[in-house]
Amino acid sequence: MRVVVLRLGHRQERDKRITTHVGLVARAFGAEEMLLTGIDRHIEESLIDVANRWGGDFRLRSGVNWKDEMVLWKKTGGNVVHLTMYGSNLMDVLGPIRNSEKIMIVVGAEKVPPEVFDVADWNVAIGNQPHSEVAALAVFLDRLFQGKELAQEFLGSLRILPSARGKHVMEHH
Repeated sequence: MRVVVLRLGHRQERDKRITTHVGLVARAFGAEEMLLTGIDRHIEESLIDVANRWGGDFRLRSGVNWKDEMVLWKKTGGNVVHLTMYGSNLMDVLGPIRNSEKIMIVVGAEKVPPEVFDVADWNVAIGNQPHSEVAALAVFLDRLFQGKELAQEFLGSLRILPSARGKHVMEHH
């Protein structure tokens, strides 16, 4: 299954840490690419640096037009999942979503244009309460991949050695 994340409405000063965390979660939990509607060189550098040092082939494209990306995705056979607290409960729609070959996950920042709700194949709620988009993305990807993404090997030059106490990072050349 091919999975990309579309970060909608990045506000450079207000959202830089959250958008970076959306990208980190997307990468670590199984997405292959993040599309960013804004342009933020700091986020681009941070996420590319993480992928280079920690491994994986995660990509980032900035300055995209959200509507064009969503429409093109659907035209090429993909499905769009919009994460929103106003959507259908995740467990009610997860089965049909898993049948998709290509999934674009839309994660908002500022007020989401109403058209996103119409273009999306599924508007999905991870609980119907206010919460973090980072948490929603992590829960969604984990449920989508049934926890298998947590065993993914990234094969980077840096690796964490699991430990009950302390931080153990190994450099691998």
